[in-house]
Amino acid sequence: MGLGHTRYSTAGGRDPTNTQPFMVHTRHGPLATAHNGELINAMALRKAIMDRGVGLSTLSDSELITQMLSQAPPRGEKAKPDWGARIRHLIEATPTAYSLVVMQEDKIYGVRDPFGNRPLCIGRLMPLGTANDDEQRKPLGWVFSSESCAFQSMGATLMREVYPGEIVELSPDGVRSLDIVPRPKRTAPHSNAHGDPDDIDHETILLGPPPAFCIFEYVYFARADSVFEGQQVYSVRQRCGRQLAIESPVDADIISTVPESATPAALGFSLESGIPYIEVLCKNRYVGRSFIQPDTRSRKLAVAKKFGALSENLMGRRVVLVDDSIVRGTTVGPIIQLLRQAGAKEVHIRVASPPLKHPCYMGINIPTRGELLANQKPLEELASHVGADSLAYLSIEGLRKAVRQGIVLKNNIPTGHCTACLDGNYPVNLEW
Repeated sequence: MGLGHTRYSTAGGRDPTNTQPFMVHTRHGPLATAHNGELINAMALRKAIMDRGVGLSTLSDSELITQMLSQAPPRGEKAKPDWGARIRHLIEATPTAYSLVVMQEDKIYGVRDPFGNRPLCIGRLMPLGTANDDEQRKPLGWVFSSESCAFQSMGATLMREVYPGEIVELSPDGVRSLDIVPRPKRTAPHSNAHGDPDDIDHETILLGPPPAFCIFEYVYFARADSVFEGQQVYSVRQRCGRQLAIESPVDADIISTVPESATPAALGFSLESGIPYIEVLCKNRYVGRSFIQPDTRSRKLAVAKKFGALSENLMGRRVVLVDDSIVRGTTVGPIIQLLRQAGAKEVHIRVASPPLKHPCYMGINIPTRGELLANQKPLEELASHVGADSLAYLSIEGLRKAVRQGIVLKNNIPTGHCTACLDGNYPVNLEW
């Protein structure tokens, strides 16, 4: 068994004590948790824990989760801990946003909040040389991951996603679904001890408001070969590019991309418009994502080292540069200047997602409205502000259309997406 974590912190700052996985020693042995997301009622939970006389050593939401799981058990628990009931108690105490992996003794639990805001999926490890659908061969093991692309590097294959509100247990006996906590009410208890993670009473997850899976996973965060809701992220991004070409056409010589997450959208724009796709930027592959750098200075330094221009592809041409999104605007201005210096005649910016206008309180590093470029100038002034000949975004409805078009979910699993950073409609009421 193993548990790992690579996500940067969005709650608790850069203090190294916030590093995950988070582990404590309980009366039932060591308990380790890894968490992706941000609890919207963290302040109330911190107060409740401290009121019980428990001191907290970090500002991390992950410590709150670990303490809640290890403290006073739910009613009905006797000498042996009921971790499924404890996790359900946690889910009922905080509605979103999180996916969790919890390790205790010889079991690992995978959990998504009832709104399914953050991703989590199940992979199956099979012996070499066997088909994944060969039910006669026992799997070597099971894996949880935020993204299915991680399974490829370990010889695993995607089985399915963890459902919103679901608690899935991995143990020496295999994998089973323990419970599903609906949004926000529940009609009857649910348990599945058959060892088949698809053998679920699906009526229990058809209640309440729709899920709110983060739509920005499709736009930017996920790797293009990952699968969400039965569709590959690459295909969604290409459809976004096609829809963008329909909504905001432009007379130009070439279509290009800000590599690499925008490349599928640029190809989609090219296919829809008939304008050839030609690369104009060479990416330094030894520089990480500037978006996730912890401060503005680090982001600007990363951008300066990130790209070089392919001047022979640019000289005297009208270029449509497709980007996946514009958040703070620290990248797009310097890129446009770079292209003009390399000989571009015109530079038109097309963004394969809507304007980001609202903060995210669910684990994404968009803390204030003032940081967002779309709030700094009216839309018609943004092109001149960043130095482009024109600038246009994909509409919110266009993004929804591109995402919904390829969704393939079994067993009538409901679907829904959080667009709060685009339209300010948060899936839950915020405490503040």
